[in-house]
Amino acid sequence: MKQLPLGLRPGPQQRFDSFAVGANAAALSALRGTAAGAAPIYLWGGAGAGKTHLLRALADEAVAECRPAGVFDRSTPPPWVCNEDTRLILLDDCEAFDSAQQHAAFTLFVEAQALGASVVAAGRLPPVDLPVREDLRTRLGWGLVFQLQPLNEVQARDTLKREAGRRGIVLTEEVAAYLLTRFARDLGSLMRLLDALDEFALVHQRPVTVPLVRQMLAERDEEKRHGASA
Repeated sequence: MKQLPLGLRPGPQQRFDSFAVGANAAALSALRGTAAGAAPIYLWGGAGAGKTHLLRALADEAVAECRPAGVFDRSTPPPWVCNEDTRLILLDDCEAFDSAQQHAAFTLFVEAQALGASVVAAGRLPPVDLPVREDLRTRLGWGLVFQLQPLNEVQARDTLKREAGRRGIVLTEEVAAYLLTRFARDLGSLMRLLDALDEFALVHQRPVTVPLVRQMLAERDEEKRHGASA
């Protein structure tokens, strides 16, 4: 009989000290030094580059330091309102803002100046290529701009093994190499794969091995085929 997992795995830790820095030390240093009234910071990079991770880490740190933060992304419907004590404004998914959200984001920049608050934003594209209104594009690009660089193979493997250990998974070099050479290398994808593998191993009460990974993927493919034919 298969044993169902109880859903007790630790959630993703999106903190500064759990971010795989790699070649992004300058961006991390700028974020950790963010102070009230500082020039805005904009992070850009592809899916899984760590943009949202860093924004959430910054928000959590601000809360811990009693610096109220306003957090807005493409899922946040306008109006976007900040309190008088807001000291940090975070904007995520900038490339996906609709016209109302673009107006709201620009208004936040204006309010930030009046409040003495800092603005940190992120998107998949550099400011010059963002499909947003010109005044917002200019605001997003006039401060510090960092492109988040992907991890190299050694860094990705170390991060994968560290996150596996946090979940209680013994990840051998063979399994790590298999995952890194056959799946998307961005950490967002790898962490989702690791979560799925953790659950699959718990269900089947087996250690994580290459054959187990292959079995999981085969069952996924079978489920997709059945879903497509239903």
